[in-house]
Amino acid sequence: MSNMYFTYGETEKEYLKSKDKKLGEVIDKIGHINREVDSDLFSAIVNTIIGQQISTKAHITIWKRMISELGEITANTILNAGVEKIQQFGTSFRKANYIVDFAKRVKNDEFDLVGISEKTDDEVIAELSSLKGIGVWTAEMIMLFCLQRPNVFSFGDLAILRGMRMVYHHKDIDKERFERYRKRFSPYCSVASLYFWAVAGGAIEGMKDYKIKKT
Repeated sequence: MSNMYFTYGETEKEYLKSKDKKLGEVIDKIGHINREVDSDLFSAIVNTIIGQQISTKAHITIWKRMISELGEITANTILNAGVEKIQQFGTSFRKANYIVDFAKRVKNDEFDLVGISEKTDDEVIAELSSLKGIGVWTAEMIMLFCLQRPNVFSFGDLAILRGMRMVYHHKDIDKERFERYRKRFSPYCSVASLYFWAVAGGAIEGMKDYKIKKT
């Protein structure tokens, strides 16, 4: 199966470049970013719960075990496996419970996997945050990397804040400043997020974090 990437093009890049010279320079230096997405909302949510607060390596290992054993990750395969089996893949009892609870909600039509795509961003965050183990930041990541919403900009994401400090030489980014940037980048905040993540990850040599070091 071929990989799927977050969809954007010249329209979004040119808009952001016209709104922000420094971000424009970053876009030109880095070029197009291929960021993988998972279009299956159920498996994306399960995968996200598994990956919370563990290393990337551990996350990948657990996910591969689960795929290998269960095949498709659906409400039925999760419920057939049960909490104990899911724990055996390497995840905690708490996370296994969250995953089974989510599968039950989908099975009982308490969570609409299809209908959620018709909701506004705020409604999607509220809906996803109602699930056990899903907070606002996690909901925002699901919106971007699964639902491919174009205007996701998370104040709760430390890497985005780091990337912004590196681009704009800010020592700190408070909520008020962040919201001014959100307004500037809207309606293509998701694409801006991709570039700040790339900067934070070292995509442009010589850029540093200007965050105030606490003594």
